[in-house]
Order: sequence, then C-alpha cells, then structure tokens
Amino acid sequence: ASARAQARAAAAQAAAALKATPAVKAAAGSLGGAVEACCLQPMDTIKTRLQLDSAGRYRGVLGCGRTIVREEGARALWKGLVPFATHLTCKYSMRMGTNALYQGALRDEQGRLSDARRMAAGFGAGVTEALLVVTPFEVVKIRLQKQEGGAAAKYRGPAHAVGRILREEGLRGLWSGAGPTVLRNGTNQMCLFWAKANVDRQLWGKHEGDGRTLAPWQSMVSGFSAACLGPVATNPFDVVKTRLMAQSQGEGARYRGFLHCLVTVPRQEGLLALYKGLLPRLMRIPPGQAIVWAVSDQVVGWFERGGFAGHPAGQPARH
Repeated sequence: ASARAQARAAAAQAAAALKATPAVKAAAGSLGGAVEACCLQPMDTIKTRLQLDSAGRYRGVLGCGRTIVREEGARALWKGLVPFATHLTCKYSMRMGTNALYQGALRDEQGRLSDARRMAAGFGAGVTEALLVVTPFEVVKIRLQKQEGGAAAKYRGPAHAVGRILREEGLRGLWSGAGPTVLRNGTNQMCLFWAKANVDRQLWGKHEGDGRTLAPWQSMVSGFSAACLGPVATNPFDVVKTRLMAQSQGEGARYRGFLHCLVTVPRQEGLLALYKGLLPRLMRIPPGQAIVWAVSDQVVGWFERGGFAGHPAGQPARH
C-alpha cells in the first residue's frame, strides 16, 4: 500500500510538472511584470536619475523624487512607463519561460535539479533576457528618463526615440551597454531562482512541482527575500550599464566601453559611485519580485491544480 501511495504521489508530481509548462510560466511572469511596472516605475526613474547624477544635483532618494515632482510634475515619475511596462512583461515572460526550459534540460535522470544546475539555469535565463529583451528596451527607457522635459527634449516618446537612435547611431545604439547588462542579469537571475527555491523550501516546506500553491503573502515573502541578494552583488554592473546606455554613440562618447567605464567612474567619482542607486534598487527590485511571484505562483498553481480541466483548487501551503 505504501509503495502504491508513493507511486501515486510521484505520478501526481509528474502531471503537475507537465501542466506548469514553460509557456505557462512565461504567461505567469508576463502578467506579474505588468502589475509590477505600474506600481514601481517611479522608483526606477529616481534610480536612473541618481546614477546619471555625476554633479551631485540630487540629495538622496526622497530629495531626487521631490525635485522631479517640483520641477517637472508628478507625471515625470512615470516617464518611460510604456517601454518599461513592455520591457517587464517581455522580460519576465522570457525569464520564466527560458528558466523552465533550461531547468528541464539540466535535470538528471530522476528529474532532480541540484543547486548548481539551478543556478546555471538561472544564469542562462538572465543572459537570454539581457540580449533579446532587456538591453534595447532599457536603452530607450533610460534615454527618456534622462531628459528633464521642456521643448528642448531630444526624444518625444518611445517610438520617436527608437527611430532617432537607429537613424543617428545604427542598430548598435540599441544594444549599448549589452556587456554589463548580461553580467548584471545573469548574476541576478542565478541568485534569484536559487534563493527563491530554497526560501520556499525552508520557510514553507514547498517543493517545485509538488502540486501545492503558496498563499500570495507567502510568495511575496519568498520573492522579496530572494531578490535582496542580486542588487547588492550587481550594482556596479548596473551603474556602468546605465552610463553606457545614456550616452549617444560617436566621437563625443564619454566612455569607450564596459571596462573603460568601470575604471573611469570610481577614478573620477570615488569607489562608492559604483553603488549609486543601490537604495532605490533595493526599494524597487525586492518589492517588485514580491509582486511578480505573488501573481505568477498563483497562475502556475492554478494550472498545476488542473486549470481548465476544472479540478478543485488546492489549499495554500502551510508553514
């Protein structure tokens, strides 16, 4: 009887894993990204302004926010929302989907995934999203956020920015800063997927594909906790990425490339300049991941419980 029960449990896990396909996880991530973008765009705008502030114009997160609102209006905090929201929905779709594909390819014959292979899958997902989605979208977003408004604004909107960048800088201009973006996103997702699986297991006894669904607040705790490591580890890459993306390509470019920027910034502005924008990143990324995982875990859990087949909903995972 015990052997039959174990066999039924194994079959249930296999069925749940099949229902939570990479396409399902991609759709779940996309929905979570749209919600995150609408909630947290102001913090991303503040982060970008602080990282571009080599003259010391803004005094911290709150000071930067107040200055933007006072001089440009509250709507300026949502500058670049269209490319940011589109970027997040595409990015999370690709991140969740490709991570599921890479994890599937890296599982052993028994379907198990070691921590090292989980980290490798996360790094691969981060590199993929960086090259195919993140870099061109962030170039447009940062160029728009960099502007301080007025009739002299170089870019009138996302579509105009794309057209002008292509016309003046070529296709290469949309992939400015691709090197540090790959390093940042690869490291971020390597840390994120490893930490999320381990936090779920340690706090809630939840194992991937076990058919149980965390309550939204549990997913938020796990997602928030898992997302704290990456920003600290990758902030220098993020600063370099932002500086390279903000400058137009050509003879007047201040930085010649990734390594030149990585050396020039601390030499001219001090080592701490590589950690500019860390606080707003920590105020945006962990809450953003809390939102994304709260949404995506529910969507994936719905499919694991039967989804369209009309199976009864399972109970949230208990501590």
